[in-house]
Amino acid sequence: MSRTSTKVFTLEVMGRHAGWTTAACALAAEHEGDAPHILLLPEIVFDEERFLAKVEEALERYDYCVIAVSEGVKGPDGEFLSASGSKDSFGHAQLGGVAPVITNMISTKLGCRCHWAVPDYLLRSARHIASETDLQQAYAVGRAAVEFAIAGQNAVMPAIRRLSDAPYRWDIIAAPLSEVANQEKLLPPDFIRADGFGITDAARRYLAPLIIGEAYPPFKNGLPDYVKLQNIAAPRKLTTGFTL
Repeated sequence: MSRTSTKVFTLEVMGRHAGWTTAACALAAEHEGDAPHILLLPEIVFDEERFLAKVEEALERYDYCVIAVSEGVKGPDGEFLSASGSKDSFGHAQLGGVAPVITNMISTKLGCRCHWAVPDYLLRSARHIASETDLQQAYAVGRAAVEFAIAGQNAVMPAIRRLSDAPYRWDIIAAPLSEVANQEKLLPPDFIRADGFGITDAARRYLAPLIIGEAYPPFKNGLPDYVKLQNIAAPRKLTTGFTL
C-alpha cells in the first residue's frame, strides 16, 4: 500500500442521535466494493479496535476505504467522540467535528494517508439537486399545513405516511404534536447490519424510493436560478381556534 496517496476518505454527515442521513449514504454502494465501505452510526457504540480492523479489511480488499460517519457517534463512555467541552443555548454538547478525530485515529494507528470533509449546509439546504420524490412530498406537506390551518385543525402537523414500498405509495395525515414533538426516530435495529457498520436490505427498501427522480432547478448563466421571495407579510386571516 502506497503511503504517498490518500487511501482513506471520511465524510461527516448530520445525525446527533439518529443515523438516517448516514444510512442513506449506503445507497451509493450498488455493487460489491463500492463506497462507502463503513458506516459509523450514532445508534451503535464506537469500538476503536473493531473499527480499525474493518478499515484494514477494506484496504486489503479494495485498496481504499470510504467512511460515512454521523456527527453524534459516541464512545463506550457515552461521550461524543467530537465533544468540544462547551454547550449551546439549549444545553446540548457542542460538537467539534468527528471526521478529523476519526481521520487522525486512522493515520496514527494504521499509518496511511487520509482525507476528510464535512458537507454541512450542503446537506441542510442545497437545492442544486433534489429527488422528484422529495420535491413532491415537500409541496404536499406545505399544502397540507395550509389546509389544516384553514380547517381550524390545531396542535397537529402534516406527516407523510408510507402505504407501500413497491410501488412506493404514500399520503399525508395529521399527526398530533403531543405524539411527535420532542421525539426522536432512531434507526430500527433491523435496519442496521449485524456488524454495526452498514445497513440491511430492509433499510435499503425503505430508503431507496426517497431518492427516485431528478428535480433540477432552472439554471441561468451556469448558476441555479432560484426564486427570490419578496417577503411581504400577508394579513392575518385565522383569528380564532389557532395558536402557535
